[in-house]
Amino acid sequence: MVTQMAAVAELEVALISQRTRAALAAAKAKGTTLGGWRGGPKVDPARGRAALSEAADAFAERVGPIVTEMREAGASRREIARSLTEKGIKTARGGQWSATAVRAVLGRAEVDTPAP
Repeated sequence: MVTQMAAVAELEVALISQRTRAALAAAKAKGTTLGGWRGGPKVDPARGRAALSEAADAFAERVGPIVTEMREAGASRREIARSLTEKGIKTARGGQWSATAVRAVLGRAEVDTPAP
């Protein structure tokens, strides 16, 4: 029984291979470019990182004063996160706040002082 199932599986693999080759040949005959780099613009990863950093800085400028005020009043990062979530203020990516996200904003604001 297992031998027959293996034989059927091998046959199916061969049939799939044939169909794939036929489809690729038909696409190539129609002039479709298959695979590889098509000569589009080359992406500079440094520009992408810079854009992400700028977006994070802009978000920290908007939310930073609120977070800094709470931190200076003695709230812990976890308490700040809970408060921001309860107020409906979303993170930069639209999610809920966590202590780590608060730490990131405070780090960009460079005001992360320990709570008393």
